Amino acid sequence: MPVLNLKKLQALWRQTFNLAPGHRLKTPEQARQFVNRRGFVYFWPIKGVVLPTLWAATAGDRPVPNEHDDPGMVTWGWKDDALGKHIWYYGKILRRKATFISLETVPFFYALSENYGSPEEDYLLAYEEGRLTQAAKQIYETLLDKGSLDTISLRKEARLLNAKESVFNRALEDLQKDFKIMPIGVAEVGAWKYAFRYEITARHMPELPEQARPIGEAQARRKLVELYLASVGATQSREVVKLFGWTPELAIRTIAVLVQNGKLIDQVSHPKSSGEWVALPELVE
Repeated sequence: MPVLNLKKLQALWRQTFNLAPGHRLKTPEQARQFVNRRGFVYFWPIKGVVLPTLWAATAGDRPVPNEHDDPGMVTWGWKDDALGKHIWYYGKILRRKATFISLETVPFFYALSENYGSPEEDYLLAYEEGRLTQAAKQIYETLLDKGSLDTISLRKEARLLNAKESVFNRALEDLQKDFKIMPIGVAEVGAWKYAFRYEITARHMPELPEQARPIGEAQARRKLVELYLASVGATQSREVVKLFGWTPELAIRTIAVLVQNGKLIDQVSHPKSSGEWVALPELVE
């Protein structure tokens, strides 16, 4: 059985996670280039998930502190300043966590979403089939009718003032992870004078549905797994399932095609972890 070379894996991570000393991101443009190189990254480190993050690439491999004056907090400003400017795609996507996606990669995500080219009708089908909650439906219809709104106004206009905070937030996440809505700015409203403004994704990025149209689902999955392994080097199929929310069958099928095409090697042994792994050929000996 082929064995994963951990030294080579660590060397890859230093490069793809941007962890090498002296190579920290220092400007918004460097942050954009980092996201473009990786295809998609998290904003903050997520416990139990191996994936590059804008935080670690800027502040180093350390926990996110509570202090707002920490130098690494510059990433928050980069994120907010970029909203709505077509620098990258941002939203709560992978595992409902804050995710940056390059503009080149986002059509592959969109091709796997429950959007079929008609923003005025697709959500109704999802609702009728039980894939969209009543709260999410009301939020979407409000944005469809009223245009971009901040979360304070959106909650009021969607008649969700009496809904639990968790219900409202879950609905926002549901709509984001399926690329139906996206944050496009920040409004100085509410107790904290800080609230996202949301808009219908297909209205803010009308080119996106057309870019995604010719991409088949199998092609999209292969592209995303390729990008994922290019960043992390090695993984197990269950991690692919958890990250992208696919069925185990689809994850295994996608990996199998990439193995067949020579992009990955499967049935790899990890020196410090049980189970079979899949890895980039250059990391295996």
